[in-house]
Amino acid sequence: MLRRACEPAGNRCASALAWCLAALCVWPTLACAASLNEKMRESGCVGKAVAISGDLYKCTTSSGSEAFFNVPNGSGPTVGAPPRRNDGSKPATTTTPAPAGFPRVDPETQKGRDDLRRKVLTDELAAEEKALSDARIAFDNGAPTPLPEEKADAEKYRQRIARLREAVQLHQRNVDALKKELGTAR
Repeated sequence: MLRRACEPAGNRCASALAWCLAALCVWPTLACAASLNEKMRESGCVGKAVAISGDLYKCTTSSGSEAFFNVPNGSGPTVGAPPRRNDGSKPATTTTPAPAGFPRVDPETQKGRDDLRRKVLTDELAAEEKALSDARIAFDNGAPTPLPEEKADAEKYRQRIARLREAVQLHQRNVDALKKELGTAR
């Protein structure tokens, strides 16, 4: 009875051992020139690969299991090495050419889109500044006139002041975000 319970575990160990031997002996000779990204794609990685030692890496797959693979000849990142920089001050930037058949937008169309975007943002900014102004008037520097039902219940008055303060803060954040977005618009 006990032996039967252990047999599946023994089968798993044997298959794991076979997989490890294949990974260590066969895979490096079949794909010596494979890059880290290619190996990650082949293994079905969903996260970043982590260097374990030397040329051995591991990652997590979409099923939640871990995949292990070799990247021979140091084609992966060096463990603990900082990212390479072109002049020591900025990260190296590379431009990737657009794939063949990728749709292009002519400059006039793009200019029209940018102008429309700027107009929409400007309109939103004007509406948000108006809402901020109204919220500030209603807030009245934290001391709005109590409503008749609030004169008897101080807690209601405090809750209304808190809502008005939150409204002012929300509109102020929106105005700041819209101004920032307009500053980055082309």
